[in-house]
Amino acid sequence: MNRQQKEQVINVLQNDFSAANGTFVVGVKGLTVKQLQELRKNLRAQGAKLKITKARLMRIASKDKEVVSELDKYFKDQVGVVFSSKESNGTAKVLYDFAKKNEALKLVAGCMDQQLFDAPTLKQVAQLPSREVLLAQLCAVLQAPATQLVIVLDMLAKKLESGASTVQENQ
Repeated sequence: MNRQQKEQVINVLQNDFSAANGTFVVGVKGLTVKQLQELRKNLRAQGAKLKITKARLMRIASKDKEVVSELDKYFKDQVGVVFSSKESNGTAKVLYDFAKKNEALKLVAGCMDQQLFDAPTLKQVAQLPSREVLLAQLCAVLQAPATQLVIVLDMLAKKLESGASTVQENQ
């Protein structure tokens, strides 16, 4: 790779670091081409992409970014960077699920919402429900008191109705 090609790669990586909502460093040592293709396909479905290049070029590209520059200590060995343009939690889930099936893929570190996460924390984040599920659970919790009130009022109305019909029969 000549100097001009390296500069192009650095520019592309800098643009990806800037545009990404979440950035993940993954170890790709031992993955086959077929496995990498499957991983890329799964990531594309989540609006993410995997870039694999020299660690030194990744380090240079991430240097000017605030939180992302902290990832440079993880740029060693054979690693790739996953850039998430949509929901970072979904991308972490795809990476976690793929790593469970393919032991060669290692979650190394990640940066989401201006916070740096190590591998164990990323695994916990990946196991969280999606945003939509969490919102649905929140709605159910907020709706529960009103639902219970309606049930109690309905039961009182039925008791009142049965009491009134009993009184009417007795007269």
